[in-house]
Amino acid sequence: TPQVPRLFSASLLDNILLGANAARGELQRAIYLAVLEEDLAAMGDGLHTIVGPKGVRLSGGQIQRAAAARMFLRRPDLLVFDDLSSALDVETEARMWERLLGSLARPPREGTDLSIPTFLVVSHRRLPLQSADRIIVLKNGRIDAIGKLEELLKHNAEMQHLWRADTWAR
Repeated sequence: TPQVPRLFSASLLDNILLGANAARGELQRAIYLAVLEEDLAAMGDGLHTIVGPKGVRLSGGQIQRAAAARMFLRRPDLLVFDDLSSALDVETEARMWERLLGSLARPPREGTDLSIPTFLVVSHRRLPLQSADRIIVLKNGRIDAIGKLEELLKHNAEMQHLWRADTWAR
């Protein structure tokens, strides 16, 4: 899911499904993981709300979360997030990551074939970095360091600088 995802002038449902067939439970799970349920409740037509060209009737955060729900619905083996939470407020971002990481901690229900996906997260936000197994620090377009957050904060000047920067305070 890119940082600036594309939506089409169609219903929110059509933008999430993009032609996929999904059981109601799968759709509800994707909406839950994307923290969209309260937004849907506030929309007069719910999932049938027309989002307008490029999603102009939605906020930036709603657009990002609709695109995330589209990704979650498909249950891929690899989830790629390009600064997914950049347009989210702190509380919504925390809820989304809590739900995503919590869903990975629970074993799949018996009789389901659900493997745990790998997350590749491009982010400058603290929350996803705090949950990362491995972080790659880039400086001037090159790899500066690779490791766990604790190690990088102790030994890598670039990560220390980024962590202290005001833009990371959110």
